[in-house]
Amino acid sequence: MDLKLLWKQRRTGFWNGILPYLGYVIQSGVAMVFLFLVIAFSAWYTSFVQNIPTGFPIRWIALLLLAPLVLLSSYRTYLLPADIVFLRPQEYRMQEYLKNSFVRGVIYKMLGLLLVFLTLWPLYVRADADAKPLGWSILFLVLWKVLSSYGAWQELRMVQAGAARAYRLLRWALAILAVAAWLWQSPSRSLWFLLLLAAVYIVALLVPVKHRVAWERLIQVEQTQAGRVMRTLGWFVDVPSSGQKVSSRRWLSKWGNNLPWNAGQAYRYLMTKTFIRTEVFTIVLRLLLLGMLLSWWTAGSYFGACVYLFFLLLAGIQLGVLRRSHSESFWIMIYPISGESRRSQVLGFIFQLHALAAVLMWLPMLAAGSQGLTITGVALVLGVLVIVLMRRSQGSKWLKEEEDE
Repeated sequence: MDLKLLWKQRRTGFWNGILPYLGYVIQSGVAMVFLFLVIAFSAWYTSFVQNIPTGFPIRWIALLLLAPLVLLSSYRTYLLPADIVFLRPQEYRMQEYLKNSFVRGVIYKMLGLLLVFLTLWPLYVRADADAKPLGWSILFLVLWKVLSSYGAWQELRMVQAGAARAYRLLRWALAILAVAAWLWQSPSRSLWFLLLLAAVYIVALLVPVKHRVAWERLIQVEQTQAGRVMRTLGWFVDVPSSGQKVSSRRWLSKWGNNLPWNAGQAYRYLMTKTFIRTEVFTIVLRLLLLGMLLSWWTAGSYFGACVYLFFLLLAGIQLGVLRRSHSESFWIMIYPISGESRRSQVLGFIFQLHALAAVLMWLPMLAAGSQGLTITGVALVLGVLVIVLMRRSQGSKWLKEEEDE
């Protein structure tokens, strides 16, 4: 069996199933919106680089932008549940199959990291009097990205789930510490520290017991990655539903428990639990935190208002995924609750979450003070308009889908 050919066939088969939907994505206008945002960002960024405020915290900004990209690691293995049985006899040769997943996972993420760094470079070199050399900075980011990706790959192989979580926290801490050391210390002082840090980490990775091939974990990760692709396409067109990872999140488990037990709140309870236990929660939370940071950073400018509306739109799109949750469940069909009640409860829950996100992302814009009061007020009005329009759009789509059925 040619395992390299099998990997290529599965990769080709998956993306051939995705390509027919890309036309609908382009027709939705997302390409034009993206092009407009790139042009607007380029104009604002050029102006900002030429007029950098005194005391601008460029090192903190660089740390916030680069550290997550150094840490980001995900792999597409295209493994299937049946492989536990049918590929198990080839386990001793599976490195031939998995090597492509690791290499491509590292390269694609590294290209994104370098793109962000090169975009940040003009601002960094002008705002930091002790800016590190470009070549050495790229070399540092590439090497530490490879090390972090290697660590993430080893975490997938670890036998004990607790050990994998502990090493994930260790990898995060070391990556943040390494990027901070490179930004704040001179190259001569940080070089030996980084070498020692890397050596200790590599030795530490040898300690946990690992599977040769962690079949179940790799298959679960693959299903999660494939589900994310399909849910992204689901923003623009109806696609086959795919499973998604469910997390307990005990610290949020009481959210929704105080809702009254009646038909008028049944779907609200279901949507609350679905929201806090699925990936939608973490995605919206990341968008919210990043939107708040950028709203504060660009407060008082028209570009800042555009950034606020853009992140508000993204949050609304992500929350809209909840509308399709449980849509194919058998039990949904037999609940003694009318379709109108279900529609109003689900859309009402999404609307309230969207409104809360709008307020939280708008508050940092008040940092502009009285000078940016007009722009801040206009952004709030437009934000409310976006929420209302998205609420109506979701309701209209739902009604149309029910009529088509």
